[in-house]
Amino acid sequence: MSAHIIDGKATANELLDEVAAGTSEFTSTAGRKPCLATVLVGDDPASHTYVKMKRNRSAKVGMESRYVQLPGTTTTDELVAEITGLSADPTVDGILLQHPVPAHVDERAAFEAIDPSKDVDGVTMHSFAAMAFGEPGFHSCTPGGIMRLIDAYDIPVAGAHAVVVGRSPILGKPVGMLLLARDATVTYCHSKTADLAAQVAEADIVVAAVGRPELIRGEWIKPGAAVLDAGYNPGNIGDVEYATAAERAGLITPVPGGVGPMTIAVLLEQTLTSARSRG
Repeated sequence: MSAHIIDGKATANELLDEVAAGTSEFTSTAGRKPCLATVLVGDDPASHTYVKMKRNRSAKVGMESRYVQLPGTTTTDELVAEITGLSADPTVDGILLQHPVPAHVDERAAFEAIDPSKDVDGVTMHSFAAMAFGEPGFHSCTPGGIMRLIDAYDIPVAGAHAVVVGRSPILGKPVGMLLLARDATVTYCHSKTADLAAQVAEADIVVAAVGRPELIRGEWIKPGAAVLDAGYNPGNIGDVEYATAAERAGLITPVPGGVGPMTIAVLLEQTLTSARSRG
């Protein structure tokens, strides 16, 4: 067998078309564009690339993009003050702190300075709690994008065994909560998991979110399983050994072109939702 490829670009483009139409309508009605403020600390080349992509996408859907670049020497207090100011600014609808931040900065303190009503990247503890309890709020964007792909490809979730490999607070943990809310049985795996291969082999849905190239071997994949690879490592390599996994899986995301495009699409959709909530 050969897996059906999950086309994240096509699904993201459909969502972006909806966001563009909604943004145009909002701009006409409200007399202003939705505004996404992006904060970047330091000069990490990869972060600059990601921020540029997000700003370009914002422009394409008709949103205003505000860019705040801070030097790598910025302290936690200075970053928190900047984000607090954006949180209080009525012309800003969404705030994105590009991560990772420099090692000397307390990233969690910076995240928590984001007003939850503007946390369109879904990184605050408030947003995580909302995801975990099924309450209204913004999803972490990559987990939210994964769930959109699951829905777009009619992947059964209720009653399925989902194995999430990774436990980061903005990817692994929240995607598990979203799957659990949809009645999946969820197993979290991580660096201390005994016999990772055996855990993955039982999964109807595999979410790879660990950031280690090809950690998940193709032969571990249960025949017919859905594989969603959120890893992105140097050389365009995911966390799953793609070629072998694609021979066993029922559906699989490529890297790139799978989960990645959905992250920005969900970010902009949530910015529009935030703008609508404040008019």
